Amino acid sequence: MLSLKDFEEASEVVSKVARETKLVYSDYFSEKTGNKVYLKPENMQFTGAYKLRGAYYKISTLTDEERAKGLITASAGNHAQGVAYAAKCFNARAVIVMPTTTPLIKVNRTKSYGAEVVLMGDVYDEACEYAYKLAAEQGLTFIHPFDDPVVATGQGTIAMEIFKELPLVDYILVPVGGGGLATGVSTLAKQLNPKIKVIGVEPAGASCLKASIEAGKVTTLDHVNTIADGTAVKTPGEKIFPYLKKNLDDIITVEDEDLVVCFLDMVENHKMIVENSGLLTVAALKKLECKDKKVVSILSGGNMDVITMSSVVQQGLIMRDRIFTVSVLLPDKPGELSRVSSVIANENGNVIKLEHNQFVSINRNAAVELRITLEAFGTEHKEQILSRLEKEGYLPKIVRTSV
Repeated sequence: MLSLKDFEEASEVVSKVARETKLVYSDYFSEKTGNKVYLKPENMQFTGAYKLRGAYYKISTLTDEERAKGLITASAGNHAQGVAYAAKCFNARAVIVMPTTTPLIKVNRTKSYGAEVVLMGDVYDEACEYAYKLAAEQGLTFIHPFDDPVVATGQGTIAMEIFKELPLVDYILVPVGGGGLATGVSTLAKQLNPKIKVIGVEPAGASCLKASIEAGKVTTLDHVNTIADGTAVKTPGEKIFPYLKKNLDDIITVEDEDLVVCFLDMVENHKMIVENSGLLTVAALKKLECKDKKVVSILSGGNMDVITMSSVVQQGLIMRDRIFTVSVLLPDKPGELSRVSSVIANENGNVIKLEHNQFVSINRNAAVELRITLEAFGTEHKEQILSRLEKEGYLPKIVRTSV
């Protein structure tokens, strides 16, 4: 079993390369939830994610011979960067197998640390299978991203830092993919305070740990489907599963839509970029059945490519009614477009896009369709604009928004 001494030794080793990410108190989420919410910003880690901790600690425990053979791992991106950077520190060769769906920023950053990147499979599990194959063929030392108690011990150094800053913490929320981070954090947290509640948070479309705990054994999902690519794992770790069963108090699942909205919240209220997997614990805050507790949400990473970021922002604005599209029917005669624009302007709506369709009706003189995509301040403002259009006789209909 992992002991307190193991975590103390890991903390000393990890401190050589990992930043001590200070807790950030969130007025915004505290007010929203009725708890005292603190963010553990591992998105500010040197490699953009917590994975550097476990990778560096694991590689530090290898023999010179094991490192000389070269290292290999499979990862959706963050562990890849951790292994690549740690291997560079130890002057070891690193081969990283990543799913073909991995965001470009993670692929490029992994290469920037000197690692050889191989893209294989649609999800982590397929990439991992191929990595094992290459390890056997080339005699490489495999560094598992989560199913390794030593790696998990390195990840658990996060809990050591949390207790150092906030000794009376009541809840720690931790993202779950394969379970390595949750193993390290929950095991150490329970040793430091048996009364603490440690909650694992999974994407609803990849809840392999929840399925496994309900079944009483490690269970493989048929498929995964989530925008939280860093936690898109079909099977939790076999070796670490006993720790998870023993030390996690509960598992919360989060829908992708909630992650989209949380991204906007983090950018607007904390000026931080957090990747979808890192936002799991933020989205789970509203599902906690407690008040006036000290809660820490671990933000596991911030490696997000610009294209994904742009898409998430757009979808978040649409979901928050900050952008919407409305269809109205107009007589096809001069001045009608100007009149509609005036109605919208008087209600402080901002037009982004107009689509004028003259072929919606056989009788163009009777009606043409105008689709207007607008910016609004939120749901109340949106309803105000729609109400005004209706009073002017336009009978507005909301349609699917694409920007």
